[in-house]
Amino acid sequence: MTYRKRTFEQGSAKVCLLATSCFAALAFVTPAGAQTAPVGDPTPTTPSATGGQSDGGDTAEITVTGFRRSLASAAQAKRNDIRISDGITAEDIGKFPAQNVTEAIQRIAGVQMSNINGRGSTISIRGLGAQYARTTINGQTFASADFKDGFRYDIIQTDLASAIQVVKSPTADMDTGGLSGTVNIDTVKPLGYKGPRFIVGVKGYNSEYRSKKITPKVSGAYIDSFFDGTLGVMANVSYQELTDRGDYAFVKNWYNPGVVDPTNYVPGNFRLRRIDRDSKQLMASGAIQWKPRSNVEVLLQGEYSKDDTRYDTQQLVFGRWNPTDATNPSKITVVSTANGVADKINISNFGVGNNDQPETRDLKTQAYTGTVNWQPGETWNVHAVAHYTRGDADLREFASIDGANVAAGGSLDISNPNNVKFTTDPGVWDGTLFNPANRTYFAFVDGAAHIQMAKDVSGQFDVTKDIGSFGVKSFVFGVKYHHESFQTDAFRHDRDADVTRPDLYPEYAVIPNLSTTGIRVTNFLDGKIGIPTSFVETNAPLWQSILAAQGITVPDVRDWANSYQVDRYIPAVYAMANLDSMLFGKSIRGNVGVRYEHTHQNVTSNVTAGTDSGSPLLRTQNVLQDYGNVLPSASFALDLTNRLVARLAVAKVLVRPLLNSQTQMADTFFTDNTGIRPSVSVSNGESRLKPLTANQADLSLEFYHGRGNSISIAGFYKAVKNGTFTQFYCPTSFNGVTLNGQVGGCASADGATDYNFSRKLNDNSVIHVKGVEFAASESFDEFLPLKGFGATGNVTVVDADSPALGTGFNLRDLSKLTWNVTPYWENEMFSVRLSVNHRSAYKQDASTSFFVDGGQIHTVRPRTQMDLALGFTPTTFLSFTGGIINLNNTHEDAYQTNADTFQLASRTGRTFYLSATARF
Repeated sequence: MTYRKRTFEQGSAKVCLLATSCFAALAFVTPAGAQTAPVGDPTPTTPSATGGQSDGGDTAEITVTGFRRSLASAAQAKRNDIRISDGITAEDIGKFPAQNVTEAIQRIAGVQMSNINGRGSTISIRGLGAQYARTTINGQTFASADFKDGFRYDIIQTDLASAIQVVKSPTADMDTGGLSGTVNIDTVKPLGYKGPRFIVGVKGYNSEYRSKKITPKVSGAYIDSFFDGTLGVMANVSYQELTDRGDYAFVKNWYNPGVVDPTNYVPGNFRLRRIDRDSKQLMASGAIQWKPRSNVEVLLQGEYSKDDTRYDTQQLVFGRWNPTDATNPSKITVVSTANGVADKINISNFGVGNNDQPETRDLKTQAYTGTVNWQPGETWNVHAVAHYTRGDADLREFASIDGANVAAGGSLDISNPNNVKFTTDPGVWDGTLFNPANRTYFAFVDGAAHIQMAKDVSGQFDVTKDIGSFGVKSFVFGVKYHHESFQTDAFRHDRDADVTRPDLYPEYAVIPNLSTTGIRVTNFLDGKIGIPTSFVETNAPLWQSILAAQGITVPDVRDWANSYQVDRYIPAVYAMANLDSMLFGKSIRGNVGVRYEHTHQNVTSNVTAGTDSGSPLLRTQNVLQDYGNVLPSASFALDLTNRLVARLAVAKVLVRPLLNSQTQMADTFFTDNTGIRPSVSVSNGESRLKPLTANQADLSLEFYHGRGNSISIAGFYKAVKNGTFTQFYCPTSFNGVTLNGQVGGCASADGATDYNFSRKLNDNSVIHVKGVEFAASESFDEFLPLKGFGATGNVTVVDADSPALGTGFNLRDLSKLTWNVTPYWENEMFSVRLSVNHRSAYKQDASTSFFVDGGQIHTVRPRTQMDLALGFTPTTFLSFTGGIINLNNTHEDAYQTNADTFQLASRTGRTFYLSATARF
């Protein structure tokens, strides 16, 4: 990689409107992967083939003066990069109504956001799920503390970022792992900053469903340079608290046709769930940059993120009603059917569980990077990086459950997806049903604990030799070695009681009266469903304090089957040729390279007779696997005119076996007798899965006109092989027990025991993904008498092969159509922006959604969200912002088999914010 000298210019303070990102906005740095140029200059600069290095000459300065200028800067960065990429600058983030990075980057073409409890948490690029997008900070890995969920952007505050770039076509010097693309978050480099030395901000959030609580955010930054600009320092700290609430009503289980009704799916149970979430987030970043001579630069950077989140999940679980249970059958009467589904049923004799489950999620991630750039001669450049990152997660849940029997049953009507109706014993809602006469089951504490660690240690060294002849600008040769490690230690803590044995469970005598001590849930689903909007829930903290008062402790018992460690040792070598030549009289820039990686993987797992907390450890095993991969790549940018650029990029990409919340490395046989009825789960381990590979091609055409105005269209194609999929199956018998053979409702023939069989496999067939992206940014100053109006937006259309569930690799969470548009108006004092984001329907299975049962899928309905941002800047030293996230109160609902079938309804409400920022 080539070393280069960078110059920067102060961003105009008078348009920095968002406190959460004001520091980053003022400390604007050109996005990684692009050389700066004067915005509006039709003559492109001469970037390197990778877009990240120049030939050692000074770059031009940019003055950022507003949202429109930020859009122009991002467009210029995209224009100068030879790769297929899109990005946003710090001003772009800083003036967008965003609580975190996820909500900011969803406007990038091809990027989709996924919500957790109404808060933007994960992203997918070009239709592929969050696990297929690699995330780096300053070009290096940033460990995800809860690595099983994929990279969680909701723990990253926008203060951290000065620019974000999504690279969709890799080059050989980039780490592997981004099938859909690589998201790089750039932080501030202190010697490039020339603004105020101190920036402080305050902010208040209010979540509509938690209306009585306003949560604060405070942030502060210091940045300065010393010794004639040769030494720069930066420190940035921010702390915020967030609250939100999500209400959900859903059908978790379904009976396949032929079980209850000959030709229709029948709902197997009905559940209500409210989740209150409270987060405390601390984020800090710092940098020391030393430049003793023009040809030497040393940069030390550090990032730290801490997220302490408390969940309180309150549930009513009706059923699972079961007509085939020989000992205690439910009676299901199908009243009406439509579209292959029983949409009205009556049920008698079913159980109901009143469940309060507190959870704690403590996440911490840290990263430290040292970089040296040295230019020993006119044509030689040396680049070296040492990097360490680690994420730690402590995840615990503690549930208290009161179970009762509803002999009279109830009725469920899902014929109108917008107004589902469920009627049952009134005592369910006020808690009077849960008394000793009806009690069938209770648990003072049930739950699990997962202690997780993700770590990456790496070193990189590359040398660039400038050539400048025969169309070759330079050669790059490099090596990188990194060791990545993932570890999870799982535990269970369960105190389930047998109501017929009070001698063994003395706490049975002191169970609190639910109707007088329970927690009342109010305004459930904002009154948008045909059930009572208020009901009483178990008070888990009270129950567990009573258990402690009885002197009863429930220790953590090791869950051996779900504990494992994965170590990967990955040396890599790469070589690239950066090209700069003429083709038919037109300037062509490019890069041709190849990367070779060897992976040595060691999976340490435990072999047990089952997966429950009482299963003994039989032995520990190590599964070793070695494989090597040659990954070629080529990217070209052809300047057809000063305004028109064509691009072509091809590459082979690699993704090693992914880890998620359902990953299990051991072959297990699990019998659970703690529920209302026993269940058996059989799962094959995943330690021998092969890596996913894909051949991909991208082609784009981009037109730049006026001051930052641009139009672009891009087509892309991926041929994916060895993608993994979970196969749920139900054999005809198991261990001498005859089964019903129904996937998704597997049970013994007598209905007394539930079974669940699953295995994860590689799909050796090729899955084809193809799509088109369109993006545009336009100022309306030439058309309107009032200046300051404009709009930016993009549309992405994706299509992919979709094998039948359980038969091949599927791109779950794939929306075939996404678009967003942001009209705006701004002047030196005021700004207004409305962002409209749309995502079409997408499918999920049990691996990506709690609300789906194993072996089944649901489809999330299309969703359009509006966000509003307002800004007021009375002076260059003080600014105010206000806004509403989810202005139109949209929500994520799902259907089972077709758009007229209810499966899930949710409400998360709006979020309001107000902030002030001072600079001096």
